[in-house]
Amino acid sequence: MMKKILLVCLSFWFFSANAQETYTVNGVKDERPGLHAFINATVHLDYQTVIENASLVIQKGEVIGVGKDVSIPNGAIIHDLKGKHIYPSFIELSSNIGMPKAENGRSPGPQLGPKKEGAYNANDAIKSYFNAHEAFEYKDTDAEKMRKAGFGVVLTHNQDGLVRGTGSVIALHDGPENEIILKEAASNHFSFDKGSSTQDNPSSLMGAIALIKQTYLDAKWYANQTEMLDISLNAFNQNNRYPQFFDAGGDKLYVLRADRLGDEFGVQYIIKGNGDEYQRLGEIKSTNAQLILPVNYPEAYDVEDPFDAMNVSLEDMKHWEMAPYNLKMLSDKGINYSITSDGLKDASKLSSMISQSIEAGLAEEQALKALTFNPAQFVKMGDKLGSLSKGKYANFIITDGSPVKKETKIYENWVKGNPYKYQDYSLPELAGKYTLTVGNDEYQLEVKGDPGKEKFGIVVNDSTTYDVKSEISKQLITLSFKDEGKDEVGKIRLTGWLNDDGLSGNAKMPDGSWVQWTATLNDEVSIEDSKDEKMDEEKEMEKDELGPLVYPFVAHGNADKPKSETILIKNATVWTNEADGVLENTDVLLENGKIAKIGKGLTTSGAREIDGTGKHLTPGIIDEHSHIAISRGVNEGSEAVTAEVNIEDVVDSEDINIYRQLSGGVVASQLLHGSANPIGGRSAIIKLKWGYSPEEMKISWADKFIKFALGENVKQSNWGDRNTVRFPQTRMGVEQVFEDAFTRARAYEAEWKAYNSLSKRDKNNATPPRKDLELETLVEILNSERFISCHSYVQSEINMLMNVAERYGFRINTFTHILEGYKLADKMKEHGVGGSTFSDWWAYKFEVNDAIPYNAALMHGEGVVTAINSDDAEMGRRLNQEAGKTMKYGGVPVEEALKMVTLNPAKLLHLDDRMGSIKVGKDADVVLWSDEPLSIYAKAEKTIIEGAVFFDRDAQEVKLNAIQAERARLVAKMQGEKSNGKSTQKAKKKSQIIYHCETEIQNYTSLK
Repeated sequence: MMKKILLVCLSFWFFSANAQETYTVNGVKDERPGLHAFINATVHLDYQTVIENASLVIQKGEVIGVGKDVSIPNGAIIHDLKGKHIYPSFIELSSNIGMPKAENGRSPGPQLGPKKEGAYNANDAIKSYFNAHEAFEYKDTDAEKMRKAGFGVVLTHNQDGLVRGTGSVIALHDGPENEIILKEAASNHFSFDKGSSTQDNPSSLMGAIALIKQTYLDAKWYANQTEMLDISLNAFNQNNRYPQFFDAGGDKLYVLRADRLGDEFGVQYIIKGNGDEYQRLGEIKSTNAQLILPVNYPEAYDVEDPFDAMNVSLEDMKHWEMAPYNLKMLSDKGINYSITSDGLKDASKLSSMISQSIEAGLAEEQALKALTFNPAQFVKMGDKLGSLSKGKYANFIITDGSPVKKETKIYENWVKGNPYKYQDYSLPELAGKYTLTVGNDEYQLEVKGDPGKEKFGIVVNDSTTYDVKSEISKQLITLSFKDEGKDEVGKIRLTGWLNDDGLSGNAKMPDGSWVQWTATLNDEVSIEDSKDEKMDEEKEMEKDELGPLVYPFVAHGNADKPKSETILIKNATVWTNEADGVLENTDVLLENGKIAKIGKGLTTSGAREIDGTGKHLTPGIIDEHSHIAISRGVNEGSEAVTAEVNIEDVVDSEDINIYRQLSGGVVASQLLHGSANPIGGRSAIIKLKWGYSPEEMKISWADKFIKFALGENVKQSNWGDRNTVRFPQTRMGVEQVFEDAFTRARAYEAEWKAYNSLSKRDKNNATPPRKDLELETLVEILNSERFISCHSYVQSEINMLMNVAERYGFRINTFTHILEGYKLADKMKEHGVGGSTFSDWWAYKFEVNDAIPYNAALMHGEGVVTAINSDDAEMGRRLNQEAGKTMKYGGVPVEEALKMVTLNPAKLLHLDDRMGSIKVGKDADVVLWSDEPLSIYAKAEKTIIEGAVFFDRDAQEVKLNAIQAERARLVAKMQGEKSNGKSTQKAKKKSQIIYHCETEIQNYTSLK
C-alpha cells in the first residue's frame, strides 16, 4: 500500500513540476524534477536494438540517458528492474479519443443542400475545417484502456465525414491539455464514408469518390481567387501540408481505390486497410502506400451444425485461417505499415492477436516496428517518439518479456514520465509445480496466477486438488492446509520465506510439533506440459496445412491468374460474324492474345491443342448493359445530373457473377450507372478477366460512355411519397434538365476557351475558371468524345431526347431497353442511334405495357444496329438463349441473331475493330460451345479472353471437388478450435445485392 501511495505522490509531484511553468500554484511550489533511474533492465532502445543490464534515466518527461555506463544523477529515484524489460510505448494512429460523438446520419426526408450554416462547403460530408485539438476533451477512462494495452500516444481525429480535418498527437497521461497535446495539427484525414451527414449526396461509393475529387479541384481553384470565402476550402488547402491519411474501410480493393484517387491529385496517402491485403499483395505493393493495419482477426465459426456450415462462404472461412498471415506476407513484400488496435472490442486483446501473427511467421521485430517506430515516422515525430534515446519523450513500458506476445505482463506504462502501474514487478513469479516436503511427508504443490494473486493447491491426483490458504508479504510466506489423507485433527501451518532455490521455513504440525519444510520447483515436464507440447505440435501441423491463396479470394478463384497461351482449336464449326459466315471443320490459331490464323489443317509447334470436332466456336458474348461487378451502389440518384461519378472508380473484381457469366460465354460487359436520374454516371467497359484487378479488367483503349435515363425512374414517380422534392417530377421537367445541362456545358466550354486563348501574360493576371467534373463530362458529349447509352421505354421521350441531341449538335449512341423502339425504328435509323433491348421482358411496370417480343426483329429489319442485353446478373449467364428468342419472335436469321450478342454490342460500344467477330488480328476473345451457340442445349465449354482460358468446363468438376475438399478441411479445423475451448462466432450468411437499373441505395456504407 505504501508503494502505491508513493507512486501516486510521485506522479503528482511530477505533474506539479511541469504544470507550474504556466499554471497558478495552489500552495507551496514543488520544484522536484521528476528524476528517475531504471537500472539492471533489458532496455529495447527501438524495435531492433537491445542492451542487456542497462539503465534508463528520465527527467521532466524526457530521456536524459540510456545505456550500460549511464551516470545516475544525485537525487534520482532508483527503480531496480532486474530480470525485467523496458520497451518504447506503442503509438496508435487510428483513434477518436476525446472527439465528439457523431450524430446518426439519417434524414427523415430528402435533403438536397447542407445543414451547416455559414461560409462552409456545399456538402456537409466535407469537414476539412475540423481541428481535433480544438474539440479535444481528455477522458482518462478511454486513455486507461489504451495504456493497459501498452499505448502511450495516439493520433486522434474526427472519424466522421469524407474529408475529416486535422488530427492531433495526444499523450495518454492525466494532465493539462497543453501538455497532453504533443502536436496540434499532425495529419489530414479522408474516408469513403460520409458519416453523419444527412444530405442526400453522395448516396453511393462512386458519389463519395467524385465528391472528394471535386473538392480537390475546387480547393485548387479557390487558392487562386479572392472574390469569395469558403472556410472548408481554405482549411482544405492549409491541411495539405500535413501527412495525408485515408481510412479506406471496405476491403483490399478500397486500398487500391484510395491510392488511385490520391495518384490523380499527386497525393500519397497513408492508408488504413482492412486486414485482407494479402489477397492482392502485388497490387497493394505497387501503390507504394504506407498502411495502417487492423489485427481484429475473426474467430472461427461454429460449424457443428452442417446447415450452419453451409451458410459460411468459402471466402470467410479462408480469411479466418489466413488473416493472421497478413502482416507477415506484407512484411515479406517490403510493404511498410503500422498496426492499429482499432476494430478490437478491447485494446487489451492486441498482444493476443499479434501473437497469432508471430505464430504465423511474423518476426517480433517487425511487430514492434509497426507499433513504435513506423507510426512515429508516419506523423513525422520520430525525433520524439518511437524509440528510447536521449531527448525523446519518456514513453515506455516495463514488462517481463516481449509485449507482442500474449503471455507477457505489462507491469507499468510511463507516459511522458508519468507512471501508470498495473502489477508490482518486485513480487516474485511463483506460478508452477513444486515438490513440498514437510518433515518426512511429501506433497505435490501447485501454484497458479499472477504475482500477488496466487492460488495454492495440493494436488492428490488428476481429478483431486485441495486448497491451501496463503499469505505473502514481501519475502515472507505463510501457508496452511489439512492433510486429507490423514486422520489428524487440525491443519499443517507453514511459515517461511522466499529464496532463489524455492520456498522454505518451519511448519507446525497438528500435534503441536515443529518440523522444517521446503518447496522445490519441479524441473521435469508435467502431464499438463506434455499436453501443451502436443497442442503446439498440432498447431505446427495446422500451420503447414494452410489453404491456397486464390485470385480472386472467393470460391472458383484460381491459384494462378490465367495467362495468355498459344492455342490451336481444331476442326470446329467457326461462326465468324464476317463475310465468310459459318466455316465447317475449321482450325483457329490464337497467339499472343490475338486471332493469328483461320483455316483448315493448321499446325504450329508448342501450341495447346483443343479438339473442336462437333463443337462450335464463336466470338465471345458482349453485354452492352450490365450492373455486375460494382461496389456499393449502382445509382448516384441524389441529384438530377451526376455526370461527375464514374463506375470505373468502383469496379468489383471479386464479384462471383463475373465467373458465372464466363460460364455463359460472356467475355466483356459495359457496367452502367442506374436510371435514378436523367444524366447519370460514366460507365466502365471491362473484360471479364476473373482473378485480375479492377484496373487490369478495364478495356483501356475503349471509348468513353455515360448513362442517361428517361421515364418513371428519373422523375421519381415510383420512389414513394417521400421523394417529391428533387427536380424533375414530370416528363416535361426531364427535357428541361437536358436543356439546362447542355446550355451550362456550352457556357462552361466557352469560358475555358476564352481563358485558354489568353496570352501567357494575361493568364498570369487572370483567375482560371473553376474546373467542374460534371460539366467537363457534358462537354465531352458535346464534342463526341463521350457517348450516351440511354435507358428508355416510351416513344415520345425517345423522340424528345433525339431532338435535344440534334439541337446541340451530337447524337445519342444507344437507346438501351428501348421497348418501344419498334414504333420509331425509322427515326432511330435516321438519327444513327442503336438499340440494345430485352428479348421478351415486359409488363413489369406501366411504361413497358406496349412492349412486344418482336421489338428486336423490327428494329433490326429497319437497319438499326440491334443488341440483346441483360440488365440482370442471372440473364447475363444465358444471353445466347436470349438472342435465340429473336429467331422465334420475328424470324431473325441465326447468324444475325448471334451478332445481337457479339458483333452488334461491339459496334454499339465501338469495340468492333478488335472484338465481336473471328477475324485475323482481332483479340482472341472466343467461346467454344458444345452445340449450336443459340440452342438451349448449348453449353460454353471454354471461354477464352485474349488467349487465356478463364472458364473451362472440363476442369469444372475438379474445381468443384477442390472447393468441397477445402470447405471440409476448414470446417474440421474450426471444429478443432471449438473442441480446444476457443471461442467461436455464430455462422452467418453473406448476402449480395444484385443491382438493376432502379436499385437505389441510400445507406451505401453498409453494403459491399
